[in-house]
Amino acid sequence: MKIGKTSKAKRIWQSLGPGFVTGASDDDPSGIATYSQAGAAFGLATLWTALISFPMMAAIQGMCARVGMVTGGGLTKTLKQYYSKPLLYIVLLVSFPAIVLNIGSDIAGMGAVANLLCPSVDSVIFSTFFSALLIICLIWLPYRKIADVLKWLCLVLMVYAIVPFLTKQDTWAVIKATFIPHIEFNKDFIAILVAILGTTISPYLFFWQASMEGEEKEDKQNVVMIDKQPLTDKQALSEMKIDVNIGMFFSNLVMFFIILTTGSVLFRGGIKNITTVDQAASALKPLAGNSAYLLFAIGVIGTGLLAIPVLAGSVSYMLAETFNWKQGLNKKWHEAKGFYAILIVSIVLGFLINLIGISPIKALIFTAIAYGVTAPVLIAVIMHICNNKKIMGEFTNKPISNILGWITLIVMTVAAVALFITM
Repeated sequence: MKIGKTSKAKRIWQSLGPGFVTGASDDDPSGIATYSQAGAAFGLATLWTALISFPMMAAIQGMCARVGMVTGGGLTKTLKQYYSKPLLYIVLLVSFPAIVLNIGSDIAGMGAVANLLCPSVDSVIFSTFFSALLIICLIWLPYRKIADVLKWLCLVLMVYAIVPFLTKQDTWAVIKATFIPHIEFNKDFIAILVAILGTTISPYLFFWQASMEGEEKEDKQNVVMIDKQPLTDKQALSEMKIDVNIGMFFSNLVMFFIILTTGSVLFRGGIKNITTVDQAASALKPLAGNSAYLLFAIGVIGTGLLAIPVLAGSVSYMLAETFNWKQGLNKKWHEAKGFYAILIVSIVLGFLINLIGISPIKALIFTAIAYGVTAPVLIAVIMHICNNKKIMGEFTNKPISNILGWITLIVMTVAAVALFITM
């Protein structure tokens, strides 16, 4: 019986792929800082966002994954082939700087937290080390090894499921905050809602998901090519849907626990302004003890190592598809030099942000809000693609996907408009 359960768990683990990694990478250091600020500033008041954002995330990421499986390429390739070039260039113009700023804030967060754990080493040295490590691994390791490493790194996020239980919780207050939405109509609360939605339903994940599904299927040889176009079977789509749903659920579960931790510890302790992840970790130490502090800090480093390849990879796929370069993490350096050059440049630019005096927290806030404002446009485009029979054939959206897609579009649009009004 035990052997059977082990084999089943192993099969489930092996079946997890791009959806699981995408979901976990959403809880990167900049996301952790956003969720920490939400908890510190408003207590448990934003816990409900973890619940309502799950079906929206799952729906949109599922659409992106389906685009990748059906077309054999990413969103950028589809935009270039079927839509106007100005739309493609606007998407690139908005996405590239936001993603680079996100990389920069993640590298800064990792370096700062590592410095907390080892004060004798400057945070810049740690940031340099992490940046160099990621570049070397992404260039030299084969795709299958990278995919396996990313998947195992996802498990680091489980530390955030432990931290809340190291302190006393008000169970009824947690249940109430989770299932009864609370909204305050002021600039600060609206801004944090937009930031949460922006860092949770992030545009870079749309591009990564689509590109990786195509690459994953190609790598596993589960796509049959007919007239140079991949034919996707329903079983593969079903497996993809399970993978995406598990990944998005995992992502939102971690988000829930981070808000719960900071909302029940920092807010209750009178610490209501968190600007960086290392500040959140430091603030936990005197209030929740060394265990919570160490777990929180280790989680930041692990998620950074997971998320930065996703961020940098999404930029590389976008530009490579735009300029018809050979692409893919399953290719060696000499086979896709342009693709890897963009990957390196994006990480280096992110690292340099910390050296030229740009505040990581300002970069983080700009990134989260920029994602929140640009996401509605991209969601509308994705919805149009997934309902276009010329592109998707028999795999266009089902009614439930369209309903959830429209709800997501409306919620993200209302949040963005509300932010501008309150500002």
